[in-house]
Amino acid sequence: MLLLEVISGERLAKPERGKMRVHKISNVNKALNFIASKGVKLVSIGAEEIVDGNAKMTLGMIWTIILRFAIQDISVEETSAKEGLLLWCQRKTAPYKNVNIQNFHISWKDGLGFCALIHRHRPELIDYGKLRKDDPMTNLNTAFDVAEKYLDIPKMLDAEDIVSTLRPDEKAIMTYVSCYYHAFSGKQKAETAANRICKVLAVNQENEQLMEDYEKLASDLLEWIRRTIPWLENRVPENTMQAMQQKLEDFRDYRRLHKPPKVQEKCQLEINFNTLQTKLRLSNRPAFMPSEGKMVSDISNAWGSLEGAEKGYEEWLLNEIRRLERLDHLAEKFRQKAAIHEAWTDGKEEMLQQKDYETASLSDIKALLKKHEAFESDLAAHQDRVEQIAAIAQELKSNISSYYDSPSVNARCQQICDQWDSLGVLTQKRSEALQRTEKLLETIDQLYLEFAKRAAPFNNWMEGAMEDLQDTFIVHTIEEIQGLSTAHEQFKATLPEADKERQAILGIHNEIAKIVQTYHVNMAGTNPYTTINPQEINAKWDKVRQLVPQRDQALIEEHARQQNNERLRRQFANQANVIGPWIQTKMEEIGRISIEMHGTLEDQLTHLRQYEKSIVNYKPKIDQLEGDHQLIQEALIFDNKHTNYTMEHIRVGWEQLLTTIARTINEIENQVLTRDAKGISQEQMNEFRASFNHFDRKRTGMMDAEDFRACLISMGYNMGEAEFARIMSIVDPNRLGVITFQAFIDFMSRETADTDTADQVMASFKVLAGDKNYILADELRRELPADQAEYCIARMTPYTGPDAIPGALDYMSFSTALYGESDL
Repeated sequence: MLLLEVISGERLAKPERGKMRVHKISNVNKALNFIASKGVKLVSIGAEEIVDGNAKMTLGMIWTIILRFAIQDISVEETSAKEGLLLWCQRKTAPYKNVNIQNFHISWKDGLGFCALIHRHRPELIDYGKLRKDDPMTNLNTAFDVAEKYLDIPKMLDAEDIVSTLRPDEKAIMTYVSCYYHAFSGKQKAETAANRICKVLAVNQENEQLMEDYEKLASDLLEWIRRTIPWLENRVPENTMQAMQQKLEDFRDYRRLHKPPKVQEKCQLEINFNTLQTKLRLSNRPAFMPSEGKMVSDISNAWGSLEGAEKGYEEWLLNEIRRLERLDHLAEKFRQKAAIHEAWTDGKEEMLQQKDYETASLSDIKALLKKHEAFESDLAAHQDRVEQIAAIAQELKSNISSYYDSPSVNARCQQICDQWDSLGVLTQKRSEALQRTEKLLETIDQLYLEFAKRAAPFNNWMEGAMEDLQDTFIVHTIEEIQGLSTAHEQFKATLPEADKERQAILGIHNEIAKIVQTYHVNMAGTNPYTTINPQEINAKWDKVRQLVPQRDQALIEEHARQQNNERLRRQFANQANVIGPWIQTKMEEIGRISIEMHGTLEDQLTHLRQYEKSIVNYKPKIDQLEGDHQLIQEALIFDNKHTNYTMEHIRVGWEQLLTTIARTINEIENQVLTRDAKGISQEQMNEFRASFNHFDRKRTGMMDAEDFRACLISMGYNMGEAEFARIMSIVDPNRLGVITFQAFIDFMSRETADTDTADQVMASFKVLAGDKNYILADELRRELPADQAEYCIARMTPYTGPDAIPGALDYMSFSTALYGESDL
């Protein structure tokens, strides 16, 4: 009874003072009743045997007392006392590689286990490095002596007994080791507190790193968008085809090389943001609020501006290339017509300014008059070409066309027009001069005049035919080239009739020659009314006949090019008509996967990642389509009637597909985080998903407010308007009118959350500080890992309470700040 009073600190019933056997049995029973009142079951222990001096029974009762008052209170991770004490020993001796505690008998024979426990908590008491495993007597006596002298633990064991016994007594060693546990229990409390603080700080440090990573990624992405938008908005056209085609090539590089990584960065940014918010919510931290201008919505708005600037840019480039192509074509046509006209006008002004009629004979004057009439006919025939030249020049300098070399074109056109006006004036003057001498004319050679009148139009027709046969053309479809071929065939059909006219004109010339030869007229063998001669007519006719097959060949080659263009169109369309619906189908399948339930969340993650892999493996088909698209653009093909899908449609759809699968995977990962953190079972998660899917009537992945109310009622909630408004403020803090599955899970598991609080962290710091209201830097460095200790020291403010000392740090405000507003 006295032993129980001493070790329990309580008073027992008053003992019997008599010396008779009945008094002794009564006293032992009082002791046994006290032990039973402490929840200890006494099996096969009776007062009579103890009074009779039964040693085994007495030792059993002593062991029962030891278990209850020295060992039973030991608890490590809710195990039994014995298992808990063994687990504590294993953890404390884990850093010592020559110690392996597996039990309470032979694991302690070499004495190193006892020395390791002392050295772990009081390293200054034992020089552990000098101990040897092959010297158990020294090790055991060292531990027993140090424990008795410095730790107030009596020598309960004998070193020789332990060394010489094959299996030392388990109960004796367990009793002795429990004394170590109680001696160091204060240290255990500090270690538990330190572990809690380390856990909280690790969460905070990780979250702060995620915030810094988000800020940097957001800044980099916004800066790239800011630099890129002005480039896409710059619609100032270049002057040459080469420069504009380089712009198109730069834009293709942007869409294929530069933009896709940024699409991935934007998607990753959203995923990181959602993951961070989930971690903050699960660790009872306030939501992360990015710097001004770097919200996810800001990124989305900036991205929208980028795509707005991008919209129509490629179409503008192609239209500009088409415009420059037409301008180059017009400029070439201008140069051809101008060169033909300038060759015709060469020497005409000098001819019109001659005064040959002043000294000519009457017959010569008559010839000069007829020659001038033929020239006027020729001049009128050239009027159409001059008008064409002026019209082309006007089109090249118009605001719509704005050809880069229009100044030189205008100058040349002006020179031609000025010369044409001069020719008109000179022609009029010479006509008037010849008419004044018309009365002197008496005879005229009708044959020469007829030759001149018929030869000039025919000569002009041949020049026009040669011009048309050499005219450059630009077409974009097989129908257009077929139209040119048809016109060419129609022209060839007129050649027999033209050849008859040539024979008739040559017949006139032969008739003149016959008359001259017959009547010996002194005409010097030339036609005074025209410079056109049969040799020139025959030469130009031969030239026309030579140009016809050349034109045939050019049309055949262009027809082949247009057929190749049509093949490119069909090649692109065949792929696009497969890829476009495939992307749409995958988008719909992902939508169904995110709503339906099949297996555990891990199963869904595995399925989605396999799905993502199959989508990524489809990328070569997109790249192949990009290659076909580039071939189409390089061939200057501007339309495709075989498909409604453009490369832009495919690119946007592909980017949306990659983003959607990544977001869906992230949503499941966040559900796993939530499930594990909240302790939700897979069955509960399936039940939550089934309820959510049932009331997600629009199949959008979100419930509206009325569907959410119906869902709550179906799960047993009975609430009024005020209570429902309170719940809505929790699940829909931004008042968007919809509830996501993540918000639904958070609400359903909120009451069962087991998270750290500021008060818990504060209490842990108080243990490390030895119940002081402040803590010192040395105490933090002693109890916490180095990096986390320095983290606290750098952020804790000086303590200013009345009991403050130099170097005191305020752990209370620091603990509160961990769960308050983030500096970021």
